[in-house]
Amino acid sequence: MKKGIGIAVPEVIERKIILLRGQKVILDSHIAELYGVETNDLKRAVRRNKERFPDDFMLQLTVEEYGSLRRQFGALKRGEHSKYLPVAFTEQGIAMLSGVLRSRRAVLVNIEIMRAFVRLREILATHKDLAQKLEELEQKYESHDRKINAVFEAIRQLMAPPNAPKRRIGFDVEESKVVYRVSKGR
Repeated sequence: MKKGIGIAVPEVIERKIILLRGQKVILDSHIAELYGVETNDLKRAVRRNKERFPDDFMLQLTVEEYGSLRRQFGALKRGEHSKYLPVAFTEQGIAMLSGVLRSRRAVLVNIEIMRAFVRLREILATHKDLAQKLEELEQKYESHDRKINAVFEAIRQLMAPPNAPKRRIGFDVEESKVVYRVSKGR
């Protein structure tokens, strides 16, 4: 928390943002903690203003998702949370919460949460750019590698001993022995 106003630092907020069903969300218990209210009070305020929270603003976790979060992240520990399945708020749902919870702290926390979502989007965009550049480099070097491998293969073929015996170039002259006979007496 920041000194003085008691608002969570951006790093704390960013750690509470999780990916669920392909969307970045924050669980109701984490938002309640950041706002300094009870989770039940937060849920009650949302139920009273249900028309402000369509399905794409607020997701009800399934039993499988709830169990997965407990196992994978340790985010939800048995006995420390409500017996009801948690709700997760998207960025738009969190923005809508500022109209439902009107305390000064809620407004300040909401501003910080919105900034955290923006930072995460910027980081993801940077990562996408880096990933694209890396892929371009890989493709470039793959073509270079293929060309270099072709050069090495040509050199290997030149260095390899020939398979067929070499034929001599030129004329073959066979020297034959000429036998001269010398006869006696004539």
